[in-house]
Amino acid sequence: MSSVQTMRAVSQDVLGGPEVLKVVEVERPAPRPNEVLVRVRAAGVNPTDWKHRATGAFLGQPPFVLGWDVSGTVEATGVGVAAFRPGDEVFGMLPYPFGHGSHAEYVTVPARALTHKPTAIDHVQAGALPLVSLTAWQALVEVADLQAGQRVLIHAAAGGVGHVAAQLAKSRGAQVIGTASAGKHDFLRDVGVDEAVDYRSTDFTEAVRDADVVLDTIGGDYALRSLKVLRPGGVVVSILPVGSQEFYTEAERLGVRAVRMLVDADRTGMEEVARLAASGALRATIAGAFPLAEAARAHELGDTGRTTGKLVLVMD
Repeated sequence: MSSVQTMRAVSQDVLGGPEVLKVVEVERPAPRPNEVLVRVRAAGVNPTDWKHRATGAFLGQPPFVLGWDVSGTVEATGVGVAAFRPGDEVFGMLPYPFGHGSHAEYVTVPARALTHKPTAIDHVQAGALPLVSLTAWQALVEVADLQAGQRVLIHAAAGGVGHVAAQLAKSRGAQVIGTASAGKHDFLRDVGVDEAVDYRSTDFTEAVRDADVVLDTIGGDYALRSLKVLRPGGVVVSILPVGSQEFYTEAERLGVRAVRMLVDADRTGMEEVARLAASGALRATIAGAFPLAEAARAHELGDTGRTTGKLVLVMD
C-alpha cells in the first residue's frame, strides 16, 4: 500500500489581501504524458499573482495555488518527454493563465514550456525571468517586430516587465525611452534606457515624438494616450488585455496599430531568454527574495506598486 506524497504550497481559501495566503500541505502532483515534475527552487511573484489573489481574475474563486514563473530541478518526467531527464536544471513559465501553481515545493509543467537553465545564472535569477521576459519578447519582437535604430517607449521601465523590456530592446539596437519617477532614472540608465521621462512632472505625450513602438505595462488611459507619440505605421502594444474600444478606433484614424496581448508559454521564446541571460545581456533586478512561508510579505511589497525589478519566492 503506497503512501501519498505531500508538499508545501501557498494557497488561499478566499479572495482578499496578502493575509489570506497560507502555507498548506497538499498532495504532490505526478507528471502526465509530456509533462515534467519540477522540484521548485525559486519562483517569481508578479503583478498577476497579487491581482488574482485579490480578485480571482481569470481563475475565479479559490482555493488555488498561484505562481507562473519557475526555476528548479527535474524530479521526474512523464511518458514521452525527450528533452529532459531527472536532475536537469530547468526554467520557464507555466501556461498562462490556467497552468498556475509554482508557489509550491513541486509543480508539473508541460515539457515544451521549459528550457535548460543557463549555468551562468542562479535559480533566483532564473525564477525571476520567465514571465516578464516572455512578455517583453512577445510584445517587442513577435508583435512589434522591433528593429535596430527604432525608437521604443517603455512605460514603467523600472518595473518587472519594463526593466527587462529595456534590456531586450537595447540588445536589438533600439533607442530606448522609459517612464519612471525621477528617483529611478539612474536605474533606468543602468538597464539601457537612453532617455528617461519623469511621469510625475512631465506629460509623456509632449516629451516623446516619432516613436516606432510603445509598450504599455500600466493600463488605464496609457495605451490610448500613447497612440499620439507614434510615427505613422507605429504600434502600441498593451499587455493589459481589456480596455476601451476607442484604443482601436483611434489607432485606425491615426494610421497606426493598436494591439492588446497576454503572454503565452513558449519554449522558443524561453530559449532566446536563456541565450540573452547566459550572455549577460539580460538580467533581472531582484527587489526582494522571500522564503515560501513569507509569501504574504512579498505580496505586501508588490501591492505597493513601487518595487524596482522582481520579487521572488525561494524554497527553503
